Amino acid sequence: MESNLTAQDHQSSEWIEVILPLAVPYNFTYSVPADLRKEVKPGCRVEVVFGKNKKYSGIVKAFVGKPAFETKEILNLIDKEPVIYPQQLQLWQWISRYYMCSEGEVLSAALPAHLKLSSESVIIFNENFGDDFSSLTDDEYILAEALLIKKELRLSEVKKVTSLANVYPLLRRMVEKEVCYIFESLEETYKPRKENYVTLSPEYDSDDQLNKLMDKLGRAPKQLELLLAYLHFSRAEGEVKQQDLLKKADASPSHLKGLTDKGILLIENRIVDRMPALPKMNQLDFELDHRQATALKEIKESFRTKKICLLHGVTGSGKTLIYMNLIRDMISKGKQVLYLLPEITLTTQIIRRLQKCFGGNVAIYHSKFSSKERMEIWNKVKKGEVRVVVGARSALFLPFENLELIIIDEEQDSSFKQYDPAPRYNARDAAIYYALLFNAKVLMGSATPSLDSFYNAQRGKYGLVNLKERFGAARLPEIRIIDMKSVGAPAGQPKLLSPQLKETIEITLKHHRQIILFQNRRGYSPFLICGTCGYIPKCVNCDVSLTLHKSSNKLHCHYCGNVYSRLIQCPGCGSTNWLERNFGTEKIEEVLANEFPSARIARMDYDSVKGKYAHDELIKRFEQHHIDILVGTQMVVKGLDFANVLLIGVLDADSLLSFSDFRVNERAFQMLEQVSGRAGRKDGDGTVLIQATKTDHPILTLVKAHDYDTMYQTEIVKRDEFYYPPYSRLLKLTFKHKQPDIVKNAAHAFSTLLSKNFKNFLGPAEPVIPRIKNQYLQEIMLKLPPDIKKLEIQKEIILNNIHLLKAEKRYRSVVIVADVDPA
Repeated sequence: MESNLTAQDHQSSEWIEVILPLAVPYNFTYSVPADLRKEVKPGCRVEVVFGKNKKYSGIVKAFVGKPAFETKEILNLIDKEPVIYPQQLQLWQWISRYYMCSEGEVLSAALPAHLKLSSESVIIFNENFGDDFSSLTDDEYILAEALLIKKELRLSEVKKVTSLANVYPLLRRMVEKEVCYIFESLEETYKPRKENYVTLSPEYDSDDQLNKLMDKLGRAPKQLELLLAYLHFSRAEGEVKQQDLLKKADASPSHLKGLTDKGILLIENRIVDRMPALPKMNQLDFELDHRQATALKEIKESFRTKKICLLHGVTGSGKTLIYMNLIRDMISKGKQVLYLLPEITLTTQIIRRLQKCFGGNVAIYHSKFSSKERMEIWNKVKKGEVRVVVGARSALFLPFENLELIIIDEEQDSSFKQYDPAPRYNARDAAIYYALLFNAKVLMGSATPSLDSFYNAQRGKYGLVNLKERFGAARLPEIRIIDMKSVGAPAGQPKLLSPQLKETIEITLKHHRQIILFQNRRGYSPFLICGTCGYIPKCVNCDVSLTLHKSSNKLHCHYCGNVYSRLIQCPGCGSTNWLERNFGTEKIEEVLANEFPSARIARMDYDSVKGKYAHDELIKRFEQHHIDILVGTQMVVKGLDFANVLLIGVLDADSLLSFSDFRVNERAFQMLEQVSGRAGRKDGDGTVLIQATKTDHPILTLVKAHDYDTMYQTEIVKRDEFYYPPYSRLLKLTFKHKQPDIVKNAAHAFSTLLSKNFKNFLGPAEPVIPRIKNQYLQEIMLKLPPDIKKLEIQKEIILNNIHLLKAEKRYRSVVIVADVDPA
């Protein structure tokens, strides 16, 4: 419901529109008690009941007029001041409408966990029941005994006490027998971190008083020793934590208590940061060369007439240095900057470089941080304490108040697109809309821009600035294509390393330079096959082969996460003749260890960098040359800057060129050009060896010549011819159900509804993997006009058709997922 009230009406309105953290299609209207009407503001959290008795914290979106139905009252106002700003509410609404999801789903993705409160059931003992439990069953008796002792238990505690997977039938019986009743409790879960600091009583500020005090403490040597440690510590460090003091003085809490009881030392319980802040700075430690300075000038000139500028700079051209000059200007003006990166791994090097120049003005935000750490960063950004935020796509939702610039590095990267769950938004496109709400500027940078962005720049919608040469004297690497058709391999084994690549690795290692090998498959072997009957182990929940992981010696499904024991005998014929087909990063790591036993080898993929700081530690080890050869998936190709890397090896280029997707050539060029850009960035001429069997593929020729412009011209003609983006917008509808006949019939019924209003759609058809997590799939792909107004109308028709289909009883349980602009 849209607000149609004036500002004067807001203070006296009885009704508000509330966004709940639920995947429900609409927001809900609640009434406001008279005593809270002057305090409620859009952006504040309110406590409400949804359904029979479940409590949630929702966000007030707007004040509304009197509804034509009866409403529930809000229970409580949680915040005195808004936790988000109006621009965020506008962003949520835009994402909801454009990406065809609910605002509740956007809220769930946007807010830190500690701002999303939902009630937990508290089971309270009924004192009137007494302590005679003879009429209860065994499970009921155990729970009743626990309630008698503790008086109340949370749902999580009930599960531990009873050891039952499903406790709800038990609780229902207990409530019916009046042993207990259930209460819904909504509690704030975030608490600031506090630590004890030790200070000296003002009474002993003078040297005179301090000397007298030390004389008195002569009979208490431990207390005197502790006092002396405090004085030394305070002069060296300034502030003294209780924990550090006791450790340094090798003293016990009782010794400290003796001094505090005498009023000599004081204990203060202070709120502290979970993530220690650096001193704030704003000073660059480098100079731009003439090409970068020219590019910076052109960007600033472009911003005078256009809000968005695309910086097309080859790998190693120093785009980051240009970003840092713009950031310095924004900090000087007291403005905020959002620096978006596609992968968490990229933030490691960038944050160190930025903090070196800007110190505590910079913060990092991504999903590897704990909920409490993210909450602290959220609060700092909202208060304006942080000027620059570096992060992956989730950083887009932070509560900026004074945002002036958004930098989107590696803008072409598909990792900016959220897949599951909803909202399935593209952070690059959403960031452009978010910037418009602040009248801020957007700078997108890439060595291989997406065709969509480059098309917009060519049409004049975006500004365009080019950097055609690398920074300093460095040159783009030489690229050589190795024909793998002539390379032999042991029987049943995949071809991994060509003789040319082996020889070049040996030479590079002799020169004490580093190597990156790229293979876009993790695991040991992407699939096993029985050499006797051809049986391939598959996941029971998904129609996909299992990947062998050597580290666990188990078979893994990369779609549902199931893990299976490795098969000894083939279930089909009883043979033990298993053959490994193709290869993943684990297999490469093993082969390299055998071929180059003295080399220090590491792997960088999803399996090897799961810990909070795992990627940071691995990158530091490689930077410090504690690793000679780094094997990795696409994590190693994006924007990382290593001075000592001389050789890049692409082990299987064919896998990048074989996808059935209209973007396959664009994506393959981008991936190969990006990975080649890691070589020879500082000194020396880098070399890139690309292993392939399709050596005559036109994309390999273009990559060898670093020819982005020809790739763009060739692909854009095909996009126009077949009505693909940027000449259209795509919308993929995925139908899911546990029964194949139902999902197939539902998809065909929906295509019949679509055909009344749409001509340009493909399907329904099974996707490449037709079953995932025991859900059978059907897909329909629509090509819609790029005009915003027409697009909105057609989305509305599609949503109405979804409602019509789900109105039929047999299709009510079919899940329909809309993915706008699928990556």
